Amino acid sequence: MKIAIVFYSKTGNTRKVADLIAEGAKKIDKVDVKSMSIEEIDNEFLNEAKVVIFGSPTIAGTLAWQLKQWLDTAKNVSGKLGAVFATANYVGGGAEVAELSMIAEMLVKGMLVYSSGVAEGQPFIHYGAVCIKDGDDGQKERAKIFGERIARKGLELFN
Repeated sequence: MKIAIVFYSKTGNTRKVADLIAEGAKKIDKVDVKSMSIEEIDNEFLNEAKVVIFGSPTIAGTLAWQLKQWLDTAKNVSGKLGAVFATANYVGGGAEVAELSMIAEMLVKGMLVYSSGVAEGQPFIHYGAVCIKDGDDGQKERAKIFGERIARKGLELFN
């Protein structure tokens, strides 16, 4: 099963977190994970992916306009399992709003949405993984756990 991690990264922090999520997802057997910036999309891989995880830096309290624009024109994500993550410069900087905005885009596109919420116990990840800049040690570990949980759910649904 293929998992695509699609992100926009302004400073490199979101790219680093995408790689952490990919690292976590790769812990699950039978998954192939590819992390890709919106500037370098592998459309063949994305089309074949059953799971797509979107990531964005938080800019002005919401997702980056570059990712919003990409999502507005994406045609190959419906029916897939989707999840989100965000980076921010500080606590309270709007990361959850950015995540909810990405979740709204996924619902409009006809995607299934999953975060693991409280279903898998601690750490609780309500909307998606959040890291301040590229994350402290705890946030980095949560990003890896998030990737692992999303991969596990994808296999449960699509394998």
